Amino acid sequence: MTQPSSPKGFVSLVSAGPGDPELLTLKAARRLAQADVVLFDDLASGPVLDHAGPQAELVSVGKRAGRPSARQDHVNALLVSHAQAGRRVVRLKSGDAGIFGRLEEELVALAGAGIAFEIIPGVTSASAAAAAAGIPLTRRLTSRRVQFVTGADVTGELPHDVNWAALADPAVTTVVFMGQRSFPRLAEGLKAHGLSDDTPALFAEAVGHPHQRLVRTTVSKLAAMMAQAKVVQPGIILYGPLAFDTPELHGGSPGAAPDS
Repeated sequence: MTQPSSPKGFVSLVSAGPGDPELLTLKAARRLAQADVVLFDDLASGPVLDHAGPQAELVSVGKRAGRPSARQDHVNALLVSHAQAGRRVVRLKSGDAGIFGRLEEELVALAGAGIAFEIIPGVTSASAAAAAAGIPLTRRLTSRRVQFVTGADVTGELPHDVNWAALADPAVTTVVFMGQRSFPRLAEGLKAHGLSDDTPALFAEAVGHPHQRLVRTTVSKLAAMMAQAKVVQPGIILYGPLAFDTPELHGGSPGAAPDS
């Protein structure tokens, strides 16, 4: 974290979590309440923005695949201009800002302009999806590593430089961000590199939102589903030795707390 310097403003790069406002950190909620302007992504909108104070100007700068989106250089310019005007700026990003959120490009722009900033971490959609499904991301003895990967490059296609050995490791929990369109092709590559078709998989759609959907399945069945499905809501894919194939867990499921 850099230290603020007068007369320039200050930028807080705030992680909004997966969408449930109750998963905001206390620090994130406090920065939203103090902000003069909030630049928010589509996936970091909705009830989360209710924590912004009445003085805050709310500016949508969301980027969604296949839809009209704000250019990254425009977002960078807005951050710098608002801070140079002496404003307290919140850049609100979904999930954890440091995971596939193009955070570095904004940091470079701020540093280049001499703008002070801080990064406030948050709950990733991976953690939220596992919690919603009532499973851990790791398993003693069978999954000692978790890897986060992107299923899309800048063109929206499966990256050409995939590390197949790592992704097909049967002893790893793999989380695929932005992979709904490319997962059928990814699954073909996983099978070709030795991963079983029956490897457990979880698809979590709109995780953290009221219309959340969880699908517990296998890699091959999920690939078939993704080949037929039209992408409407944001989703995340987990596969590997997931704990929902553990017989001891079959008797229960996550639900609302008694006081909710």
